[in-house]
Amino acid sequence: MEALNRDAWKGLSAEEKEKRLRGLVNHFPTGMMYEGLETFERFGQRIETGVFSYDEQRFVFVPGDRVTLGWDRWQDGMNEETSADLLETVSEYGVEDVDSFLSSQMSPVREVHIAPMLVECSNHSLGWLEVTEAETMAQENAYFAEELEKFKLSDLNQYELHQEFRLVRQGEAVQIFWFNEDLTLDYLIDEEEKAGFDLLTEDEWEYLYGGGCRTLFPWGDSFEYTMKLKHFGSLEEVKGNVSESAESDPSLIVEDDRPYDLELPNFFGVQFAGDPYNYELTLDTSGTMIPKGGDGGAMICGGMGPLVGFLPAAAVYYRDGNAGELDWEDMIDYMNYRRVIRLTDLAV
Repeated sequence: MEALNRDAWKGLSAEEKEKRLRGLVNHFPTGMMYEGLETFERFGQRIETGVFSYDEQRFVFVPGDRVTLGWDRWQDGMNEETSADLLETVSEYGVEDVDSFLSSQMSPVREVHIAPMLVECSNHSLGWLEVTEAETMAQENAYFAEELEKFKLSDLNQYELHQEFRLVRQGEAVQIFWFNEDLTLDYLIDEEEKAGFDLLTEDEWEYLYGGGCRTLFPWGDSFEYTMKLKHFGSLEEVKGNVSESAESDPSLIVEDDRPYDLELPNFFGVQFAGDPYNYELTLDTSGTMIPKGGDGGAMICGGMGPLVGFLPAAAVYYRDGNAGELDWEDMIDYMNYRRVIRLTDLAV
């Protein structure tokens, strides 16, 4: 088991890693396949690890570690550009103490042990189920059939009727999603347990996102103004407007062919939504839901610009203090989740 912890794992040869990873397959749900070793590197962290596949989804092995999580002070401190931008933005909303403001938005500092685990690389929508056109037609919903035909003949890329259905154009095809209004958290947990999977805890999510870093962002304490962000586009092209909300003025958004930086695989090979309008589901030790990675777009909609607007998606330890005020149906509209398998007490 010690070999599956991060320091020991880094010291293993590729052959030793292969042997242990192949030995793990017997502990996984039937159909999980080992694909081979890959190296992931980003934000100064690097790991060579195993990639698995299951039902057309990628999983990666993430070694365990004992780490300090949470945020209450700077490690390196902001650079001048970030400091000026942050102070200017929050002062417009009556915030005078920037450090206290940030600390109040973050999870508390604590030391935790993270078990080694197999982690799904991407996450899935909790509130929306993809269905086929044949499945929708079987419902004999005349209104939906009419709206689908209108969408096919339109120039729209996406159309949504709130918490009912969503249509997304993919080339010549149309993806159809139904809102999963009957889903409950208990049902989700039970179904995943039956299939051999767990759901993330907040501690695990923060470890996966920051790797145990002590900085505000996974890359440091200063904001990166060269990024391309959803809702803002390429920040370098709108640098004179970084303290304004590009979301409220689409003419400010400058797009290019680059992917959004916060959606790229990180140093564990794990991808995140990178969008403050979305949440990712995590649980505390009592099974209570703790949304991570977003705030429902509250700060962007408030005109706070990319730095503060993207704190919920970019800051490693951000915790949305207002999430508890939302109804379950509203939460799952923007909620994602990913499957994990904790590897505890394995003799490999």
